[in-house]
Amino acid sequence: MIYLLLTILLNTVIFVLFKLFPKYNINALQAIVVNYITCVITGSIFLGRFPISAHSVQQSWFPVSLLMGTMYISIFNFIAYCTKKYGVTTASVANKLSLVIPVLFSVAVYHDKLTIVNIIGIVLALPAVYLTTRVEGEKANMHGVLLPALLFLFSGTLDSMTKYVGATYLPEVEQQAIYPIHVFAVAASLGIIITLVLLLQKRITFSARSVVAGVVLGIPNYFSIYYLIRFLNDKFMPSSSAIAINNIGIVLCSALLAIIVFKESTTNARLLGLILSVVSIILIALNIG
Repeated sequence: MIYLLLTILLNTVIFVLFKLFPKYNINALQAIVVNYITCVITGSIFLGRFPISAHSVQQSWFPVSLLMGTMYISIFNFIAYCTKKYGVTTASVANKLSLVIPVLFSVAVYHDKLTIVNIIGIVLALPAVYLTTRVEGEKANMHGVLLPALLFLFSGTLDSMTKYVGATYLPEVEQQAIYPIHVFAVAASLGIIITLVLLLQKRITFSARSVVAGVVLGIPNYFSIYYLIRFLNDKFMPSSSAIAINNIGIVLCSALLAIIVFKESTTNARLLGLILSVVSIILIALNIG
């Protein structure tokens, strides 16, 4: 249970930091690259050693870490592009509704048993996410379905891979700390290359404040992935329920914080979404253990 709470808390912190980026003119790309570098350093300090070496390539999970690291840096830019092209609503909804994919993955691959009540809770999570994350007055632009659909697919696939790699390759706690370091190292390496190219082309300029923001972001980001892996391996609840509760919990806490701290508007639709979120979590959590 503690791992679930920590995962939701850390992701909510990350949400707050991203909300502050525009206010302080933070260059998101530079911040996210520094964030990945910070994740590697944070993980290494937490582990007590730097785990990346020539022997890393011999690990059974190494090819998966390459793929996930590439997906992390790609999906961030993909979300940014979808937000710019289709708006906040479409990007947020496509990203968060992707919880359907890992839920179905867990049921199909790990034969998770869900009661009718649990299924109702998961189904309610879908309108809950949509109503909570939609922006009043912004058109959803769902007529352009291809890129949002790809974002939906990539986000869900990444969550499913996190569950798969944890259950298949990371039975020991030390391995669960080592693996994210490799994933973030891959993302950082690709991000550094992209950033250097853009700097050389003078398409962006170096931002010291973005470096500071990236450091602040990287510490909770590493632990958000570490504790997610710990949570999914904890056997506290079926992984299908675990992933759904985690995602909807992050949406709920982030929305409440946005309303309380950032004074975002509280529409009837959003209030309904928050209520459905609470009901969804309760129904999914019933009959667990």
